[in-house]
Amino acid sequence: MSPGPLLLVHAHPDDETITCGGVMALATAAGVPVTLVTCNRGEQGEVIPPELAHLSGAALGEHREGELAAACAALGVTDHRWLAGAGTWQDSGMERVGEGILAAAPAVIAAGAFAGPDGFDAQVASLTDVLREVRPQVVVTYDAHGGYGHPDHVRAHDITMAAVEAVDPDAATVTVVATAAPRDEVAAGLAVLRRRSWLGLPVPPVEDLPTVPDATITTRVPLGRARVRKLAALRAHATQIAVYDDGREPPVFALSNGLAQPVLPVECFVHLRGPASPPDDLFPPS
Repeated sequence: MSPGPLLLVHAHPDDETITCGGVMALATAAGVPVTLVTCNRGEQGEVIPPELAHLSGAALGEHREGELAAACAALGVTDHRWLAGAGTWQDSGMERVGEGILAAAPAVIAAGAFAGPDGFDAQVASLTDVLREVRPQVVVTYDAHGGYGHPDHVRAHDITMAAVEAVDPDAATVTVVATAAPRDEVAAGLAVLRRRSWLGLPVPPVEDLPTVPDATITTRVPLGRARVRKLAALRAHATQIAVYDDGREPPVFALSNGLAQPVLPVECFVHLRGPASPPDDLFPPS
């Protein structure tokens, strides 16, 4: 990891850890300034533990605030911000597509939801203020499809690109990358999981997960021991994620749909804008 700062824009609590918790742990351990911006509290998330099933709406959002704080502590992140303040924007919800975790926007998006039609300009303005304060060298967000199609992820991508355009119109100083999962590596991990009868979880076909062709990946960051901190942060998001780890490769996580997914030893990204990053580091050469 080279000097930053590094800014990450994520839709809900847990997205940051699933997609790039290891990179954040590596960065903070190397002394790189890291700022995490979360766009809403995920009030429409589906709760996994039966003892927490009573949580919904604002109560779930408040609980997830605490989960995110614990995850940030595990990753060493001390600068976390809610876009325009906690609770300003609400989870827009989603509709599932197929049997996996792919998603689409619901037929109706409620007033005050993050992906609603009236909030875009205010959201861009809030994020632009953060960019001007932090002055990041690298910004991490999602691709134009939001990774897996959730409307809040799509909106996070859109406002990030607009805010970066406002502060770096010539694409000369700010590198923007999207989180990505390499199809072949994910497929190999899923194949290993299918041989673990003790898991007791269904293993989806790779087609049901959000991946990209391996050849489109521009940066692969090996996590090494930082993956241990990523696993701790995944466990902190207990309403949304279950972790299964018996010491064999790879560890496993599952969302509320109960589908087993591998926790890979790398995190991958696709370059979107600005100076290019090298194959194994998010930060372009000085």
